[in-house]
Amino acid sequence: MKHRLLYIPILFLFSLSFVDCAKKGTPSGGKRDSIPPVIVKSNPENYSINFKGDEIRIYFDEYIKLKDLQKELIISPPLKSQPSITPLSASKILKIKISDTLKENTTYSFNFGNSIVDNNEGNAFEYFKYVISTGSYIDSLKLSGTVVDAKLLKPELPVTVMLYEVNDTFKDSLVLSEKPTYITTTKDSIGTFELTNLKEGDYLLLALKEKNNDYTFQPRSDKIAYEKSIVTLPTDSSYVLTLFKEQVEYKIARPKQLNKNEIIFGYEGPANDLSVELISEVPPDFEAKVFRDRIKDTLHYWFKPAISNDSLLFLAKTKNQVDTLTVKLRDMFRDSLKISAINAGVLTPKDTLKISANTPIISVASERITVQNKDSVAIESTVVIDTIYNIAKLIFPKQMEQRYKVQLLPGAITDFFGKENDTLDYTITTKTVSDYGTLGLTLSNLKELPIIVQLTDDKFKVVSEKYLNENDAVLFDYLNPGYYYLRIVYDTNENGIWDSGNFLNRIAPERIKYYPSKIEMRANWSLNETFILE
Repeated sequence: MKHRLLYIPILFLFSLSFVDCAKKGTPSGGKRDSIPPVIVKSNPENYSINFKGDEIRIYFDEYIKLKDLQKELIISPPLKSQPSITPLSASKILKIKISDTLKENTTYSFNFGNSIVDNNEGNAFEYFKYVISTGSYIDSLKLSGTVVDAKLLKPELPVTVMLYEVNDTFKDSLVLSEKPTYITTTKDSIGTFELTNLKEGDYLLLALKEKNNDYTFQPRSDKIAYEKSIVTLPTDSSYVLTLFKEQVEYKIARPKQLNKNEIIFGYEGPANDLSVELISEVPPDFEAKVFRDRIKDTLHYWFKPAISNDSLLFLAKTKNQVDTLTVKLRDMFRDSLKISAINAGVLTPKDTLKISANTPIISVASERITVQNKDSVAIESTVVIDTIYNIAKLIFPKQMEQRYKVQLLPGAITDFFGKENDTLDYTITTKTVSDYGTLGLTLSNLKELPIIVQLTDDKFKVVSEKYLNENDAVLFDYLNPGYYYLRIVYDTNENGIWDSGNFLNRIAPERIKYYPSKIEMRANWSLNETFILE
């Protein structure tokens, strides 16, 4: 009996040798599902004709959901009111409930983009298009092209591309209020587009980079591009549409009293010749000074002494327009003199120290301004007052790798009200020549003048520019390390600036040509490039 009991633990240990040790972990669950949903059937079937109903059902082999539908869905031609599209959560059935009355003999396409995804893994049923016709056939014509930007190297995508049918009732102003006949969006990173399921006819072709996505042109916020000639379908032509932001028309805003002695006149649009004239009766000792805001589209109107009038009447004049404006006066505090340096810090030898004031600068006492280098050696300086923008420009010679101390003693600046500055100290530094790069440019095959040669940073902000009436070599110096773009502006109207276009007046923007590659500038580099213009 004792011998038999000894066999029991031996048999137990022997049986454990046939059992795998338990392992901790998470089951893999198999491979991840990467297959998008599949359509089982549609009611009515895709590309059906003689559609008379108001509901469409599309059945899938698995549960789906809709992602970013408002962003992805494009219905062409657009409907006056968006249809009800479900599911809101998850379902195997996609339902389209149409509330509009569809046009007769018209082909409608519902482009879902990447909005249809499976419920579990989010696999997209990419670029699904459902097409029906209320007539006896499906329109099958196509139109393709590319969208570019007048001012940028590449357009901001996506861009909406539209066709308006040109018939007896068509007029250009319809683009401001009516949705187009057909619509699509650019489909890749280079701005190509294709309009499909089109019918024969004459059309206006245009593109919009919209802010509100309402398929109508809002000049204050949208960019527009248009084909200058009417497009007749069918056609084999491919079109290039150039986007531009229209310059808004001049408009003066209602003036506003900002403090006891200041009134501001806001405006928009071109207003270089804008002036304001007081026509109310005021005391004989009344004086006024006007300057432009250097950042905002605003005129600052300062006056003295404070007066008891309830309101003041002004004429705002430009070359082509005169407006009568009234501003009600209130009892307010007068603003005190505030002075600040616009660009103190690191300057190049070509830069000028600019000092601004909130009240009109009347005089600058140069003898109360001192400039010393790091060795405390006095540097001679001169001051020029920019009365247009109310800026005092301090001009003095600068050497590389230096530090300058600029001090404005009390009374250096006197404003419109006889107030003077307190002691002000600014520090200016310059880098070494080797901290900068230099870019030399030669233009080849230049056939049109004048031009503006612009150097921009990688955000397309103009860093430096040269105006050429002759094909001279161009030099950009004191460039900080970084990436730059070169572009040529063809100044057709010779006014010294780039001019945008106007759709209703059929004015195209002035042409801009970019150097074919981005330019890298490093410290202590000197590059020489040849720009071959085609």
